[in-house]
Amino acid sequence: MPAANRSPYGIEMFNSDREVSTVAERTYHCAGFSSVTAFETSEGLVLVDTGLGSESDAIATQLRERTDAPVHTAIYTHGHLDHAFGLDAYLRDDQEPPRVIAHAAMPERFDRYQRTAGHNEAINSRQFGGTASPSEADAEESRFGWPDHPPTTLYRDELTINVGDITFELHHGRGETDDHTWVYCPERDVLCTGDFFVNVAPNAGNPQKVQRYPWEWADVLREMAGVGPATMCPGHGPPVVDDAEAIRERLLSGATYLETIVDRTLEVLNDGSPPHVDIIHEVELPEPDSDEPWLAEVYDDSEFIVRNVLRYYGGWWSGRPSELRPAARDDRAAEFVALIGGIEPLLDRIEERLASDNYRLACHLADVALEAAPADADVQAVVETVYEQRAEATTNLMAQNIYAAAAEYAAEGRPFR
Repeated sequence: MPAANRSPYGIEMFNSDREVSTVAERTYHCAGFSSVTAFETSEGLVLVDTGLGSESDAIATQLRERTDAPVHTAIYTHGHLDHAFGLDAYLRDDQEPPRVIAHAAMPERFDRYQRTAGHNEAINSRQFGGTASPSEADAEESRFGWPDHPPTTLYRDELTINVGDITFELHHGRGETDDHTWVYCPERDVLCTGDFFVNVAPNAGNPQKVQRYPWEWADVLREMAGVGPATMCPGHGPPVVDDAEAIRERLLSGATYLETIVDRTLEVLNDGSPPHVDIIHEVELPEPDSDEPWLAEVYDDSEFIVRNVLRYYGGWWSGRPSELRPAARDDRAAEFVALIGGIEPLLDRIEERLASDNYRLACHLADVALEAAPADADVQAVVETVYEQRAEATTNLMAQNIYAAAAEYAAEGRPFR
């Protein structure tokens, strides 16, 4: 079973039911893999996001049980695959092409996706519990690139539109992406957050993706809380309906969570700029609170967020002198194995570390073993066991799936590359 299916995140955020619910007058929300919110107006539907392409037909079918209005406008909160690539399913055969609104940074994102399609295929396979073969990574027909319905209207800071008798206020902010938009509809008192709020801890540290902005993200959460909406439709997971106080609590606690991580990271960074790996272990991370399940670290991880802060403020170098211009991984591994007298002592040490549940050290040693002797069946078996156990011991979906992918790579006799 893929690791993604074992995680509690699948319950809180990736909802497979895809049930459309009414959250305000003529306003519908579906929390599938990602969320879609539809506002019916006198001129047609305004969609905030369009969901994952593979789910769009099912969502659209349910939505059409509520309304047959054509799509007038679609707003992409950001350019990720599960938000901006599913519009086709909602369009009526007899309708005019809809207006598609997004932030001005989004076209650059789609261009980047085209240039790095193989890379994105690989990292998304790992992130959701699989591995990527070279043939998959080099596939000409990639999901990554431009959507079938790209933006027709771009804005920069703020944009207010009127569709029929309904107003939509669009606001830009940097958080999970640099092209992010949140939307407020004052007549219906509905806030659509995009992925600024996702019902679990903010996805601000993804280790495989481009720079994220937790300090600016916190500012956006406070801005949205200041609006005081009665209903909130998040980018993932269930909505909060007719409960302004609950919405305010979720948004402000999320802001505090991010600000705490950023401030504590910068405090350690400013104390002589130690190597990044030391900073990670010196930052006091926020303690989980069972009364705030919307901050549960079951997808992203506060340690990863620290790394994103360091990447932005501290550059790409780890701060360790040997890693400024490092030797190749397999050369380092071969040197280490020669120094300790062969692969067998290393395998013994790995099993000792594993037996004491010291997964961090066991993984370091496992990487060395596989890089030094990838064709050795004993090495493959031990390293596979290390990463299977590390995945089982991890409650964080993103890390869990990367570890699960590492176990599969080991079984195939190839280092993680």
